[in-house]
Amino acid sequence: MQNPQEVQSVAAALRKALAASACTFSQPAGMRKISCSATGAVENNASPIGLILGTGLSGLADRLAERVAIPYSDLPGFPESSVDSHVGAFVCGRFPTSCGEDDAQGRPVLIQQGRCHLYEGRTPAEVCMGVRVMAAMGVKTLIITNAAGALNPTFDAGSVMCMTDFINHTGHSPLIGCNCDPWGQRFPDMSMPFDADLRSLAMETAAKMGLRLERGVYIGVRGPEMETPAETRMYRQWGADAVGMSTVLEVIAARHLGMRVLGLSCLSNKNLPDCMTPAPLEEIILVAAQAGKNLGRLIRAMVTKL
Repeated sequence: MQNPQEVQSVAAALRKALAASACTFSQPAGMRKISCSATGAVENNASPIGLILGTGLSGLADRLAERVAIPYSDLPGFPESSVDSHVGAFVCGRFPTSCGEDDAQGRPVLIQQGRCHLYEGRTPAEVCMGVRVMAAMGVKTLIITNAAGALNPTFDAGSVMCMTDFINHTGHSPLIGCNCDPWGQRFPDMSMPFDADLRSLAMETAAKMGLRLERGVYIGVRGPEMETPAETRMYRQWGADAVGMSTVLEVIAARHLGMRVLGLSCLSNKNLPDCMTPAPLEEIILVAAQAGKNLGRLIRAMVTKL
């Protein structure tokens, strides 16, 4: 289990960096209550939306209004990713509420631009520190994204999937060890890991945009090796529609903290056990980035309604 003092220390460093940045989050209408609060608690109508951006998806953070980036390296104790496609920064800003409106009226967002993974040798606590820091910063609604391989033969590479459930096949949990009671109960319920209202909003928003949004079960594995044909066949038999090397531990940590969670996958390649072909990382990143354009449009449209 994560040491709560470590999380509070990183959150305090992030608040200090935000306050020193002179960003508009220091203004009354924004995240002033976060950057100036010892606890990071905020009122519901002021709480930022949290986003975690996965492989090839970091570009969304570059489109924020009033953008301020705090590199992970500036936050003592926060784990940095060794993966080239993960930038490694907390990014704060706003999505405008509608076209033409003053950006200062947009909903504040706190983005984790890149993550670390178990396959990098990181512990579950390190993998989930970003989620816990976001909670300390007042985030109550979290949108988690990733790049994943499609297992469902009806899904196409380059499409986006809304996660309806997940299978944790990593062999790890961020909740092992003594429970931190202020964060959540010892045995958190996982009967609905992804918020039903957020999923409905995602589907409705996508439909209005003319964007096809698949629905399915995500299976998280440790990696870093790709799946064998036999593993791919087994995962499909288990009911999984997409596979990746992240997300599941973050969802567990977020639900333990009482966050509402939405999971969205950019399907970067197809994993069909009877006709598998190598999927180079460069190709995965490229396809994920292309799918990420639609995902970015969807998220921006959704955030204005939250």
